[in-house]
Amino acid sequence: MTRNVARILIALRKLRRWLQKLEVLRVWICAVLIGAAAAYGVIGFRYAIDAVAQLSFGETEASMLSGAVSLSHWRAWAAPVIGGLAVSAILYLADRFQWLADGRAQGVAEVIEARAVAGGHVSMRTGLAAAAVSIISLGAGASAGREGPAVHLGATIASRINRRLGFDAKQRRALLGCGAAAAVSASFNAPIAGVLFALEVILGNYALSVFGPIAAASVSAAIVTRIHLGDFPAFTPPDYGVAATIDVPLAALLGIVCGLVASGFLLFTEKLTVDLREIAQRHNISYLLLPPIGGVIVGFIGIFYPEVFGVGYEAVTKALNGEYAFHLLILLVLMKGAATAVTLSCRFGGGVFSPGLVIGAFAGAAFGAGLTELFPGVTANPAYYAMVGMGAVSGAILGAPISTTLIVFELTGEYGITISLMVAVAIATLITQALCGKSFFHWQLSRRGYDLSEGPQGIILKTIRVREVMEKMPPGSPLPSEAERLETRQSLGEALAKLNEAEEHGLPVVDAEDREQVVGYLSRVKALAAYNRALIEDNIEHHT
Repeated sequence: MTRNVARILIALRKLRRWLQKLEVLRVWICAVLIGAAAAYGVIGFRYAIDAVAQLSFGETEASMLSGAVSLSHWRAWAAPVIGGLAVSAILYLADRFQWLADGRAQGVAEVIEARAVAGGHVSMRTGLAAAAVSIISLGAGASAGREGPAVHLGATIASRINRRLGFDAKQRRALLGCGAAAAVSASFNAPIAGVLFALEVILGNYALSVFGPIAAASVSAAIVTRIHLGDFPAFTPPDYGVAATIDVPLAALLGIVCGLVASGFLLFTEKLTVDLREIAQRHNISYLLLPPIGGVIVGFIGIFYPEVFGVGYEAVTKALNGEYAFHLLILLVLMKGAATAVTLSCRFGGGVFSPGLVIGAFAGAAFGAGLTELFPGVTANPAYYAMVGMGAVSGAILGAPISTTLIVFELTGEYGITISLMVAVAIATLITQALCGKSFFHWQLSRRGYDLSEGPQGIILKTIRVREVMEKMPPGSPLPSEAERLETRQSLGEALAKLNEAEEHGLPVVDAEDREQVVGYLSRVKALAAYNRALIEDNIEHHT
């Protein structure tokens, strides 16, 4: 009898291991499907932007600068203004039907939030509405990037697929990272960078259990993209000569410059966003007026400096080829930064990565042009420093030095700048963190009450609700008005703070709609047990 029981237990263990392997295989297959689906979504997103750009500037998004130069001033100015009106119309509908939270388009920060506090879920309606806002914005010349909206679209597709297949919260978070990795891979033709972006920025860990599916999704997206769009780098820089030993310390100096540029951009964007919101609230101005107002400003800047329109990769190519003089490059750094800050503050759709690349290319090219003027023939030509600047500014803005470095490699196909690029990115990121404290994405999240710098413990304290951990009680006598109490909707952190303040071992819990009727009880022991359990689960997920 005992031997039979032992055999049954062994068979059950083997069955469990076999089922676990099947579950891993199911995640991998889903990751590949997500990669392909996200790639097609990003390709369609790019074609849609091109269609709007054709209507606005007579050229595709890749040639928007040429199109803007060939247009009359009034028509170039009118494109982002009309685009702003169209964005306001979409935001109005989205607000009426509750498609978009906070009346603005979504991007990378919302994907990080979905991973941290929403169990990896992104609404399909929200994703499509955000994509529509970004398509209109970027096609009409708003100064922003397409990669942030593409990441949100990829995450939306991933969320839709994994919810249909019934994965648990841990698997949904991993597959959310798959969608983000696939979007970056398809946007930049950069599968390696896509993997590291998802791990570094979206998931915030390098756990082995998620590395494989994310890599599979990124490769799948790259294959689909290369089949339809070809396999070539986004930029083809000219021959920059042989990099000398002196170029490495000079790259460190460029890193300082780029750190200051990135910090200035972040601080200006943050202040402009906050000030515009306060002005609108003070004077009772609808947020729906912000996109057309932003379009007026961006259009006015674009009349004189058309390089600010759209994503800006054509201007980067010109900067790499040395087509801009030193003084113009300095002005373009300022104008592109200002136009992007206005775009993002006025609720257009778009991301910050491409503007970071463009601003960095201008700053690096200006730095290189200055060196060439002062020390002709001693250093590499300005294209070398333009590529280093691209990585330094964008990496500092995003707070993602590793993935940004790889993206620049895969965008340019140049690995000769490796040491200089890593030095500049590291220094620029260090300076930006010291001056600003947060990356752009973490600043966006902090405005919603989520400070990821606190680590997983801070998120756990803010996301677990009292109703999830309390002991439920049948309705009883009403609670006296002077008695201390907790509410079901309060966070675990608020509950622990209230318990400490009241110096109680536990408190009754009431519903927010009826603060007299007790519906449960939460003890300090139970609250701490829930916190420790969630912290252990998070630690296991991040290190396995």
